[in-house]
Amino acid sequence: MGLNIKAVIRVAGIVSMIVGLAMSPALFVAVSYHESRAVFAFVVTITGALISGGLLMFFVRPESSKIGHREGMLIVSLCWLIASLISALLFTLSGTTDFCDGFFESASGFSTTGATILTDIEAVSKGVLFWRSFTHWLGGMGILVFAVALLPALGIKAFWIAESESPGPTFDKLTPKISDTAKILYLIYIGLSTIQTIMLLAGGMSLFNALTHMFSSMGTGGFSTYNDSIAHFNSFYLEMVLAFFMMASACNYNLYYLLLKGRWKDLLADEELRMFIGIITTFTLLIAVILYLSDTVHGAGESLRQSLFQTISIITTTGFATTDFNLWPNTVRLLLLLLMFIGGCASSTGGAIKVVRIVVLFKLIRRGIYKRLHPLAVIPIKLNGKNLSSDTVSAIASFLTLYMWVMLAGIVLISFDQIELMTTISSVITCLGNVGPGFGLIGPMSNFSLFSAPATLLLSFLMICGRLELFTLLLIFTPSFWKPDR
Repeated sequence: MGLNIKAVIRVAGIVSMIVGLAMSPALFVAVSYHESRAVFAFVVTITGALISGGLLMFFVRPESSKIGHREGMLIVSLCWLIASLISALLFTLSGTTDFCDGFFESASGFSTTGATILTDIEAVSKGVLFWRSFTHWLGGMGILVFAVALLPALGIKAFWIAESESPGPTFDKLTPKISDTAKILYLIYIGLSTIQTIMLLAGGMSLFNALTHMFSSMGTGGFSTYNDSIAHFNSFYLEMVLAFFMMASACNYNLYYLLLKGRWKDLLADEELRMFIGIITTFTLLIAVILYLSDTVHGAGESLRQSLFQTISIITTTGFATTDFNLWPNTVRLLLLLLMFIGGCASSTGGAIKVVRIVVLFKLIRRGIYKRLHPLAVIPIKLNGKNLSSDTVSAIASFLTLYMWVMLAGIVLISFDQIELMTTISSVITCLGNVGPGFGLIGPMSNFSLFSAPATLLLSFLMICGRLELFTLLLIFTPSFWKPDR
């Protein structure tokens, strides 16, 4: 059966309109700050997105509303590209960047990576900065999760779209209707966002800074409105508020649904959550001890404060910084590099490999060791007391293998830019894992402007690829994907 291309195009038009409408609050910010060039850029971009999306939505009528697995993957990949291109146009028209760099900044925003190519963030217009952070909030829960909530009203079935976009090994429906699941997730997302904004305002942030940093932390992206990131505020209270909500956003959002249902036991018994908290606790204490003993940071309390924030910021793949951890001891930098691989939980706004896959990996290793001693033993892989299917375990193993191969291929290709090795390696790791800052010349107080245009586009591709769990994007480049008889 051939691809339902008309349905794909129509959904792409809907997403184009959503992105255009989503720019409206940022336009209001630009108007309130009297930023004439930014206002012009927003008006042109919004108008273009609405007209082009509207034409596709109203004039492309699919013969069938059925969307299968292949259509879902194509829609997700295409829509992330469309959103980044629309946003890149805004960056270009506003004079913030050229189009190539604007695409990098947009891909970084929607993929919730937080890597920036801007050399002076504070010189950028407030309206553009607002939009830049808002892309994290949109991309965190997923533009298409929002679209999925609307599609049934337009006669389009949307399960495979949500399944292809969802970050994690499996996609769980919280309710019988996928659109209702999408609405619940967004209500939880909005609720947490509102609470955080109020708490940031209570800490002395302006409304503009409270909203932009809420967008970035809830989306686990890491864009800030200041060149020195969170270090600008030098506030323990604000750091702890941001750290808490970074953790909250990197937890599995399905757990919040269980919490609302009063199922505390299921929440506390979740293996991924326990591993996530255990990793944060262990790495925080270990890094704090190293910082204190090496006299990198003065005082045990300050060592713990900086260690806690940076550990949470990196493992949640947010990338906020309270200090230049690029100057920390090599042992600490190696530990932070390891956290960049682990990432947040499944069905969260966090990136990288995901904690649940690490849990299953350890179980596979343990089973492998046990079967060496007892070759005839049948040992199922269980998660939260339930047997995982062989297909799920195989998919996790395949993902981990593919992740490493994509990372190695990216490092080889970026190395043609002839930039020092640590910068090259960490640039690929941080972009593929949607973390943001790296090490070497792309540390937390630096940027990605040193890369050539081809390298910039490749890193943009890696960010989107990592956000869409590799397979979703890479499969559309295979010949079998396009065969009409599949």
